[in-house]
Amino acid sequence: MSALHKDEQGDWQTVCLKYLLFIFNFLFWMGGAAVLGVGVWTLVEKSDYLSLLASSTFAVSAYILILAGSLVVVTGFLGCCAVIRERRRCLSVYFFFLLVIFLIELVAGVLAYVYYQRLSEELKQHLNQTMSENYAQPGKEAITAAVDRLQQDFKCCGSNNSQDWAHSVYISSIAAEQRVVPDSCCKTITHACGKRDHPSNIYKVEGGCITKLEQFLADHLLVIGAVGIGVACLQLHLLLLKTSRMTGQKKGAPG
Repeated sequence: MSALHKDEQGDWQTVCLKYLLFIFNFLFWMGGAAVLGVGVWTLVEKSDYLSLLASSTFAVSAYILILAGSLVVVTGFLGCCAVIRERRRCLSVYFFFLLVIFLIELVAGVLAYVYYQRLSEELKQHLNQTMSENYAQPGKEAITAAVDRLQQDFKCCGSNNSQDWAHSVYISSIAAEQRVVPDSCCKTITHACGKRDHPSNIYKVEGGCITKLEQFLADHLLVIGAVGIGVACLQLHLLLLKTSRMTGQKKGAPG
């Protein structure tokens, strides 16, 4: 009876462990989906603005999150197979991949945080030069489209103010057709509406487009950092909890 009781107890503990591992896998998937979603959201929404940045750190952080999220989704299947077939070697590989994913997400979060600290200075040094030297120039179509979208989306004109356009290559050229600002500065875009820079016609936002873009990128970087570091810590906690459960299961197994 005692041996039978031990066998039944062992079977019950095994079933409980399996259910716990499935629950943990589901939580990992949820975290991975969140990380993947934030990475895709960062690149898809307002992705044109990436061409206006001096460095690629912002995009790299998003790509790292997409990589980590994809790995979590794929690795989750490995964990389920390991639990169903009760193969400890597969579980060891699964735990190894989860540790790698944790490090990847942590790197993305740290990168986002570091870039957040120097974002303002980069925009001040780079955006005005980019807009004044590259707007509407041959081979710079992506930057031109990004600037037009920036000014329309955020209802701003110029890097610091509309007067910045007076020093641009485009406004100084014949192609401008006597415009004082690009047409994308206008509240209602019509052909050559940029010839009149009255506040009733164009956007005059305090701080210009730099302030608007900085706030937009800062918000995204905070989300990337919070999700990357937060989910990584959550997954590490779950991993340690899962490991302790398995260790306890081994110790409690009948000899």
